[in-house]
Amino acid sequence: MKDVQGNVKFKNVWFKYTGSTDYVLKNISLNVKAGECIALVGYSGAGKTTLCSLIPRFYEVSEGEVLIDGINIRDIKLKSLRENIGIVQQDVYLFSGTVLDNIRYGKPNASKDEVIEAAKKANAHDFIMELPDGYETYIGPRGVKLSGGQKQRLSIARVFLKDPPILIFDEATSALDSESEKVIQDSLELLAKNRTTFVIAHRLSTIRNAKRIVVLTDNGIAEQGTHEELMALNGTYAHLYNMQFRI
Repeated sequence: MKDVQGNVKFKNVWFKYTGSTDYVLKNISLNVKAGECIALVGYSGAGKTTLCSLIPRFYEVSEGEVLIDGINIRDIKLKSLRENIGIVQQDVYLFSGTVLDNIRYGKPNASKDEVIEAAKKANAHDFIMELPDGYETYIGPRGVKLSGGQKQRLSIARVFLKDPPILIFDEATSALDSESEKVIQDSLELLAKNRTTFVIAHRLSTIRNAKRIVVLTDNGIAEQGTHEELMALNGTYAHLYNMQFRI
């Protein structure tokens, strides 16, 4: 893949796990334009994470097709496909090594200056410089010496360094305290600028400003629109929202 714009299209997509007779996703058709940010919401088990996992081909569709810039992703080499997708998850994976090594995982041939620039964009540079050896600080298995917010900022720095046209944020801030969440949210908004972005969120307060919210149910896409439009519909989204914010 060269000069990827980031148009992502799900065309009549059905999915079920191997050995299962029940479909997790049913007849999903969704067109996401390059640079657009959409939020995926729905009850637990509705298939939000599964839908996003089809884009980098962690799973293969059972029926239908997923297209990037009009090309069926099954016709794209896996390495090339995944080089164009960045993922920030709730559970950050860090390996034994230095801070520099862990960020550089996003682009193994990056210079130290590039790593530092990515860390600054992710609001990570300042805390890194306070570590005993800065970027050369050894952080231990799974980053045991770092807080949840610090780990998350390193994972965001990785994606800034990778610079992919397509992003997936899977519950990226749900395990953080409110102060860390604000810093991470600012970094994620900067990262998402001009990139095609899928945001999976259980906490609806984090996605109220999304240009388009897509509501998944057991029967596929039930509703889509802005927060205001979906509240006015008084359907699944309004029910989910009212349940979370009922006083």
